[in-house]
Amino acid sequence: MRTLVKTLTTIALIVVSIYTMAANKPEKKIINLSTAVLAIDHYVNVMTEGQSIGLEQLFASDFSQKVQGVNAKTNSRSEVINFLKKQKGEKMNCETITNILEKSADYMVAKITLKFEDFTKTDIITLINEDGTWKVSSSVNAYQ
Repeated sequence: MRTLVKTLTTIALIVVSIYTMAANKPEKKIINLSTAVLAIDHYVNVMTEGQSIGLEQLFASDFSQKVQGVNAKTNSRSEVINFLKKQKGEKMNCETITNILEKSADYMVAKITLKFEDFTKTDIITLINEDGTWKVSSSVNAYQ
């Protein structure tokens, strides 16, 4: 009887340990970017809904962001990703309009307009198809 209790206790401890170790591993979710439309939708959700899953997957390795205006600025891929990670969960209070400007089998240009109460942000993005996965390769922002 004592052996049975010790065995069951040992099994219970092993099971609890396994679940604890599994719970501590960070989850790496893969986002479905198999079409340009899915990539655009995810980009809009990242920018307006504060989603931070799949950022490294969404942006091409040579991604750059240009912000036009009086003080024009260019942001690198890593700068944009780090900024978006800090914005996790932040939702923008704006109306979003997406228009496809040009499209081919491996390339797409889209215009994303974010209408806020006092201003409008226009974001022209270029997407490319890299081995069956669509990625944002550039972004040009302007404010009105």
